[in-house]
Amino acid sequence: MTAVLPRIVHTRSVTAILRAAAVALLCNACAFAQAIPSPIPGVRFTPGAQGEVNIPLQIVVLLTALVLLPAMVMCLTPFLRLVVVFHFLRQALGTQTTPSNQVLIGMSLFLTLLIMRPVGQEIFEKAYQPYQRGELSLAQAGDALSQPLKTFHLKYTREKDIQLFLEMSGASSPRNAAELPFLVTAPAYVLSELQTSFQIGAVLFLPFLVIDLLVASITLSIGMVQLPPVMVSAPFKILLFVLADGWNLMVGSLMKSFLGGVG
Repeated sequence: MTAVLPRIVHTRSVTAILRAAAVALLCNACAFAQAIPSPIPGVRFTPGAQGEVNIPLQIVVLLTALVLLPAMVMCLTPFLRLVVVFHFLRQALGTQTTPSNQVLIGMSLFLTLLIMRPVGQEIFEKAYQPYQRGELSLAQAGDALSQPLKTFHLKYTREKDIQLFLEMSGASSPRNAAELPFLVTAPAYVLSELQTSFQIGAVLFLPFLVIDLLVASITLSIGMVQLPPVMVSAPFKILLFVLADGWNLMVGSLMKSFLGGVG
């Protein structure tokens, strides 16, 4: 018993020291957070000042932006068409999980960065840099940011989809495309991209469907009822795709559909 008491005392002292150190670090961190400038350019976060935002609200804004960013990348960029077409191609080949979802998403993301590079450069020059220099307010920077995206969306959006969302929003028809609100062009672009990607997917399925039908008819004619036709047709579909240099044709066609301005 006497041997255990020093250990208990020692443990309690160490715990007290750690608690004191944690409190000291927390106080120093709070003081440091109040002293450093805000990570958002041009916005100070001193509590109580008029027109300025405090630190908790800053954290809420940043977390909200982080939550919405993946959805914006997936829906408002060519990523949507690319990843849907790649998944259709994988199903048409019948390779189940090869290539994996991570590979398809990674390839779609890199191709999206390549396609959106001019748009990103325009946003950086016309929205971010003037806002950084104090030439634009936050609202003006938001309008300048949405304009290049809206111009990009209108190249690949069908008039039928734009008209649909104009009627749903109750907005009046603008005199020209530049006056369309971003909240109309964005969902119209998503709908048009889904339509385009499904059309491409249907065309992709046709040659592989012919191979499946041929293999199924041959196996049934020779009495191989127990053998699934998919197992026999899969090597032929992969061989056809490799001999035709399918990945080069697929990626090249998708890139030209955007870089060439064809929706």
